[in-house]
Amino acid sequence: MAARVHHPQEDAEFEFILARADVPVLAYFHGVWPKAVAACKEMEPLVREVADAYQGRLIVVRADIARCPGPVRRYGVTGAPSFVLIDRGEATAAGSGPMAGAALREFLDAHL
Repeated sequence: MAARVHHPQEDAEFEFILARADVPVLAYFHGVWPKAVAACKEMEPLVREVADAYQGRLIVVRADIARCPGPVRRYGVTGAPSFVLIDRGEATAAGSGPMAGAALREFLDAHL
């Protein structure tokens, strides 16, 4: 089974994914500093679940804030975890902080 969550290792790879996307992209920005680790780790299963549930309607990208600073600046990400829904390179919705599964699905359904 192909990976449903993309893990770009640098800005160029993140931008490559965006350029080739024919559906909106959910960019999940995570951090590895102590205060962010627990919240981000809590979101991991939900991010995979969303990638499976919205397959064909959405591409999910899990980006490390430290490795992808360009998109962090471009989309105004200020903390982790953060979610940005991107359509044709433009942010159409954003949220930050841990979310319950129902809240994330409501967020996506409202903007897809």
